This record gives sequence, structure tokens and C-alpha cells, in this order.
Amino acid sequence: MQLFLVLILIIASINDIQFQKIPNWLTYPAMSGGIVANTWMKGLEGFIFSLEGLGVGLAVLIIPYLMGGMGAGDIKLMGVVGGFLGPKEVFMAFLFTGIVGGIYALVILTLSGNLKLTVKRYWAMLKLLILTRNIMYIPPSAKEMKPRLCYGLAITIGTLLSLFRGSLI
Repeated sequence: MQLFLVLILIIASINDIQFQKIPNWLTYPAMSGGIVANTWMKGLEGFIFSLEGLGVGLAVLIIPYLMGGMGAGDIKLMGVVGGFLGPKEVFMAFLFTGIVGGIYALVILTLSGNLKLTVKRYWAMLKLLILTRNIMYIPPSAKEMKPRLCYGLAITIGTLLSLFRGSLI
């Protein structure tokens, strides 16, 4: 079952890199596949396990999605991970994905030449918060273009690290 999940993640990453999109034709059947596989192997307990994982997978990325930080395909892909791995393991995959995503974002900002501008902008927001005790968002300047992250790649790598964390130590 994990091999099937890994295959789905690789296909999603390739699509995300090529088209900046994780397609519904991949995520919806994969969600169903996780539910069916767990139900087949463990009955009603597996069905509930899979639905809980799907819910946690969707929930952990809903706020970044609502803030415009990622696409719906990223959320659905994390839901797929949850549908296969269940609630505890999808949360672990989410934690690893966050670490990978942060490193990935720093690399992209550095390569695009925007790291220094971004750090200056966030430092100014922090100073404003300390001085005024109000959160004030400073939008990026025209020079500071917003580089695109293919977060499906971070989800894939984070999930793989989570799956194989026992053999990494």
C-alpha cells in the first residue's frame, strides 16, 4: 500500500513541477483508493482510520490555502496521504513536509535573489509589531517578485522522510 502512495506522490510532484497543478484526476481516485485499501484490510476500523487521516490531512493545510499560500491540489494531496496513512502518520508527514517546505522556500528565495528583500520586509513587520503592538502586513515591492513553489514536491519529500524515518536514524 505504501508503494502505491509513493507512486501517487511521484506523479503528483512531476505534474506540479511541469504544470504547477496537482490534478483532480489523480487526487480524488487516490483518496478513494486509500479508503478502499484500508477498509479492505481492516474492515470498519480501517474505513474510520482512513477517513480520520483524510480529515487531518485536509485540515493541516486549510489555513495556508485560505491565506493564498498554496493551491487546492496541495491540500488534496495531503488528504491522500492521510487516507493511506491515517491521522497520526499524516500529521508526522505534515511536520516533515513543513521542514522540507521551509528549506525549499529559502532555496527558491535565495536563487531568485529575493531572500534579502524578504528578510528586510519581515524584519520591518516585526519591528512594527513590537512598537505598535499591531500586526501590519507590508506587501512585497514590485522588485520582490513572488516565486512559485511546487509544494507537491515538498509534500512528497516530507512524506517519504516520514515513512522512512525509522531507517534514517
